Amino acid sequence: MAKLFLPLTLASLLLLASSSPLASTFDYGEALSKSLLFFEAQRSGKLPANQHVKWRGDSGLSDGFMQGVDLVGGYYDAGDHVKFGFPMAYAVTMLSWSLIKFEEEIAAANQLGNTLDAIRWGTDYFLKAHRQPNVLWAQVGDGDTDHYCWERAEDMTTPRTAFKVDTEHPGSDVAGETAAALAAASIGFRPFNSSYSNLLLLHAKQLFAFADMFRGKYDDSITVVREYYPSVTGYHDELLWAAAWLFEATDDQEYLKYVVENSASLGGTGWAVLMQNRDGPYNATLKQYQAKAEFFLCANLQKNNGYNVAMTPGGLLYIDDWNNMQYVSASAFLMVAYADYLALTNSKLNCPDGQVPPQDILKFAESQAEYILGKNPKSMSYLVGYQGNYPTNVHHRGASIESKSILPASVGCTEGFEHWYDSKQGNPNVIFGALVGGPDQLDRFVDIRSNYEQTEPTIAGNAPLVGLFAKLNILSKGQGNVQTEGKPKPYSEAGVLSKATEDLA
Repeated sequence: MAKLFLPLTLASLLLLASSSPLASTFDYGEALSKSLLFFEAQRSGKLPANQHVKWRGDSGLSDGFMQGVDLVGGYYDAGDHVKFGFPMAYAVTMLSWSLIKFEEEIAAANQLGNTLDAIRWGTDYFLKAHRQPNVLWAQVGDGDTDHYCWERAEDMTTPRTAFKVDTEHPGSDVAGETAAALAAASIGFRPFNSSYSNLLLLHAKQLFAFADMFRGKYDDSITVVREYYPSVTGYHDELLWAAAWLFEATDDQEYLKYVVENSASLGGTGWAVLMQNRDGPYNATLKQYQAKAEFFLCANLQKNNGYNVAMTPGGLLYIDDWNNMQYVSASAFLMVAYADYLALTNSKLNCPDGQVPPQDILKFAESQAEYILGKNPKSMSYLVGYQGNYPTNVHHRGASIESKSILPASVGCTEGFEHWYDSKQGNPNVIFGALVGGPDQLDRFVDIRSNYEQTEPTIAGNAPLVGLFAKLNILSKGQGNVQTEGKPKPYSEAGVLSKATEDLA
């Protein structure tokens, strides 16, 4: 069972800035390495020789073949086996943003290669899914039939129907989000593989043009997705998000002009957005974006004159009953990113309840990370496999059934429910690094497999952890930021944006 995610939307990025060290009893380097392992557990397709998660095997090796297209690869979304293109693209965007923003910190933790691999597993799939400028294959499998079965990905018997958007069946939201992912990834890969970076950027430009020219909601074209990842806020935010990332990747003023000139018609200044101040004709509009963004940040920090994001008694931001941790990880990532911007400009966040210096924003972000890792009323790590007390009945098919190396015989569709789903024993496979949905509004958590609202992980929830843990890892060691002498940053100094709808604030 998957739950719709809230994509953080919009634009530009920040330079790294020095900050004061944070004292911590947690090993953020270990948390970072484990959070990346989760993406290996979610891989579909032919697994590489350097696969670390050994209980997983090859799967989905004929995806797309019925439709005459090769869609082998990519990521399974959560505990099921549907490849939902929308949250996959968002996850790749956030992984890429983490790499762009915290490249040195990730490298210092010896996770640069694993981060690039995690991004490329997604982008290679998107290139397969986008063989024609105005066609994007946006999903493989469907949630209804997939959820009838509880079986390993290696044993899948459910239909692997592929679904696309095109000029007659548009999907501006999924095409825009995929364009953003490819543009962001092109920035991340630029110092390491320029030809691959250029290829990603070409596809990003084509997908944005397709999304903008042939407008429409993708769940009107792919109706089977409505129950799982509906286009709740429409496609306007993804168009702005994609244009902003393309501006970052190209420095082409036409993309920035698009973000500014469409700010009203596409509702951009109604969302929370972080932007670095600029001089020039666009400054007034960008300040409107920034004001909404700071409203959101102040609401998270409980400094917004009572209009704050709810918190549990134990100190966790609380947005939604279903997979709340995905909102926590995204909000904490944004806080460490914006704190860097404030430190760089020697500024403070101006909230209705007073000014907040960047070090206090960092401390609040770390409080959320500490809660995730075990500083909470249950003393439980909601990052699976971190420390000794963590959820053992994760709602995840592959983790809950013995691997092929131990149980070679196929596990049938209903057999999985009969022998594994309702088992009172913990999962035979530890899905290291999975961020589960987390506790309820009173810090209560029930560790049973059927409690998917609390025990299911998602790639959308995990992706922001990479940048968050990388930053906190460096700060906890008292190293500030690791700078590579003489190495220019592969992106412009343009600021940071995020769409955060009124639901978050």
